[in-house]
Amino acid sequence: MEGEDMELNSSELGTKKFWDATYDGELKNYKDHGNVGEVWFGEESILRIIQWLKKHLPGSERDSIVDLGCGNGMMLIEMAREGYENLTGYDYSEQAIQLAMSIVEEQKMDSIIKLQVCDLISSDIQTPTFSIALDKGTYDAVCLNPSDVKESRKNYLKNIYNLLKPSGLFVITSCNWSDDEIISHFNEYFKLHSIIPTPEFSFGGKSGKLVSCLVLQKVDKPISS
Repeated sequence: MEGEDMELNSSELGTKKFWDATYDGELKNYKDHGNVGEVWFGEESILRIIQWLKKHLPGSERDSIVDLGCGNGMMLIEMAREGYENLTGYDYSEQAIQLAMSIVEEQKMDSIIKLQVCDLISSDIQTPTFSIALDKGTYDAVCLNPSDVKESRKNYLKNIYNLLKPSGLFVITSCNWSDDEIISHFNEYFKLHSIIPTPEFSFGGKSGKLVSCLVLQKVDKPISS
């Protein structure tokens, strides 16, 4: 399928070293000035996902939900404000988790939001724990890994699949891949459930989207098994 063998140019944004340094700076900035740092894709992307979940999955406020590559934890905090009760954040950067913990504790949401250092590229996760997994730019970063991007992607996809309970949902937001490319990359483990509409643009007689946002559903068995 289209995009299946396509790779992005590698970048420091695909390295743990970059994110450790980034969140180390944001942690110091938060302690000194109370600035929570950057919200990837903007707050509107968070609200878009929450609104879709509330409309199409009534009762999802009680589901177990994990944010993969949670960064400063603002996605989880906004979800908690909207009534979600069972939230977890994973990030492979210890500095990101420290920042998120600081913000969550100040917001008095530590009874609702759990945070954990977890490397979904190198770990081998086997326990299905969550009903819904969220990815807002993390897969994009994985695809920029300058080391072994194909192996990193393979491990990431497999771990997401294993994290989710049967028929679990994976909500992915990407600025690097089109809808069709995302479906192609994940089709061994997931099938398309829904496409969440995102703003479109027109230029030179052509139209497109700057961001793709898809809901994928875990299949009973991976295609290769």
